[in-house]
Amino acid sequence: MFARKKLVTISLGLLLSACQSLPSGDGALAVQRVAWESIQPGCQGDACPLVNIDTLIFPDETPLSELIEQRLLQMTNDSPDAPLPASLQSYEKDFLHSAKRGWNTYLQAKVREQHDQLVIIEFSSYLSTGGAHGMPGRGFINYDRTLKKALSLQDMLLPGQTAAFWDLAGQAHQRWLTANQLDQDPEYISNWPFERSENVALGQAALLLKYNVYSIAPYSSGHPQLTIPYSQLKGILKAQYFPDYD
Repeated sequence: MFARKKLVTISLGLLLSACQSLPSGDGALAVQRVAWESIQPGCQGDACPLVNIDTLIFPDETPLSELIEQRLLQMTNDSPDAPLPASLQSYEKDFLHSAKRGWNTYLQAKVREQHDQLVIIEFSSYLSTGGAHGMPGRGFINYDRTLKKALSLQDMLLPGQTAAFWDLAGQAHQRWLTANQLDQDPEYISNWPFERSENVALGQAALLLKYNVYSIAPYSSGHPQLTIPYSQLKGILKAQYFPDYD
């Protein structure tokens, strides 16, 4: 979950002019962090509605910058039929206009890794509109700099290997159950069976699958993460997506 920052009032234009490049390794894309936080105009006190946005701009890779904003906008959508906001700024304005005391929303994009020709972006969101707790969300973009596109799982896998991939993911889930001492709990296994996840990341050490709350575990477990070693993915994952390939 996000740390609550000191409330500030600053224009996006000033933030854009003041944002600084984040460190990057040899061959890594230059990236700028852009962050701001706003509270409901005229509101006073600790329970004022707020919007906190922490995002990224890649000056030399405009398509990736656009994908990041689009994904953050998608994470604001709590209804499948609702139209997406036109921009992060319009989302901020509309949320603060209609929000009640105690409501808040956080959106974050960060670089998880850059390796080979991949940029892995991790997304986090949190929306609280009353109730016992808010709803967090997670996601990834695996951006292929050569193809200049975000990869789908099918882009990563060799033809006909989808079932084999999910078999490995099921084995990773079993390892997760064992590591958390849940594999001998029939009720838990019955209530929280394995599911597929859209949140797949080509990490340098292992392929990652991250799950939203209430998917394969209760809310108190947060966002479970499964790992699949690349050694198990031979013949399943395309050769170019193994780290440090020749």
